[in-house]
Amino acid sequence: MAAETPIPRKRITTPEIAARKGGEPIVSLTSYHAHTAAIADPFVDFLLVGDSLGMVMHGYESTVPVPLELMVMHGRAVVRGARRALVVVDMPFGSYEESPAQAFRNAAHVMKETGCGAIKLEGGRRMADTIRFLTERGIPVMGHVGLTPQAVNILGGYGARGRDKAEAAKIVADAVAVAEAGAFSIVVEGVVEPIAVEITQKVACPTIGIGASAQCDGQVLVAEDMLGLFERTPRFVKRFDDLAGRISAAVETYATEVRARSFPGPEQTYAPKD
Repeated sequence: MAAETPIPRKRITTPEIAARKGGEPIVSLTSYHAHTAAIADPFVDFLLVGDSLGMVMHGYESTVPVPLELMVMHGRAVVRGARRALVVVDMPFGSYEESPAQAFRNAAHVMKETGCGAIKLEGGRRMADTIRFLTERGIPVMGHVGLTPQAVNILGGYGARGRDKAEAAKIVADAVAVAEAGAFSIVVEGVVEPIAVEITQKVACPTIGIGASAQCDGQVLVAEDMLGLFERTPRFVKRFDDLAGRISAAVETYATEVRARSFPGPEQTYAPKD
C-alpha cells in the first residue's frame, strides 16, 4: 500500500499580513531555533528571525557583527520548526546597504537557503529605492524605522527616538517612504508614542510596534525578553514569565539530587530482563 500523502502545510503569507491593516492585531515574536518556533507557531502570525540573535544567542554587544550565514543558519531552523506562521528573516548590517543589486543578491540567497517568506531591512527614505527594487523582483520586504539597532554607532545608544520635532518628522517621513516603496509591513521601534500613532494612520501597510504603541497594527517582542530570561528588561517589555528563575531552580534541584545520588532513580534506570 502506498504511503499516505501528507497534508500540505498552509503558511500565512505576506499578502495576508498586509490585509490585516486596521483589523485584528498581528502577533509576532522573535525565534532563533526550531523548538521555540514550534512552541510559538500556533499563537503567532509571523516569526521574526531577528539579527538580535547575535546578542541573545551569541553574546555580541550589538547586532552589527552578525554575518549573513548566521542568519541563514538560524532561519533554516525556524522554518523547519514552524508550520503555519510566516517566517521573516532580518538582513544583517552590511548585506544590503551598498546597492539594490547587493541587497537583491543577498536577500535572494537568504530566501532560497532558508525557505522564509520575507526579509526585513532597516532604514527609511535612503532605503526606499532598494525596497522598491526588491519587491519588483519578487522579494517581500518588511521595513523597520525609528530606533534602528544596526545604526547604534551613529545613534549613540538605544534610547527612544523622536523626542524633538525634527527627528519625529523625519521618522514619519521615513515610514511613508518605505510604505510607498512597497513594504508589506513596517516595524516601528523605540519611538515616542504619538509618532507610532501618526505613522499607523498615514501608511497603508500594517505597522508592527516594539516600544511604540498599542495602536500599531501589531506587536513584536524578543521572546527571551518577554519570557524573563535576562536580568535586564527594557522599558517597553512586559515579562510574561520568569523562565530564568524557573530554570535556575530546576538546575539547582537537579544538582542537589545528583550530589545526593537520588538521581537517577529506579524510574530513570534500566533493569535487566528476567
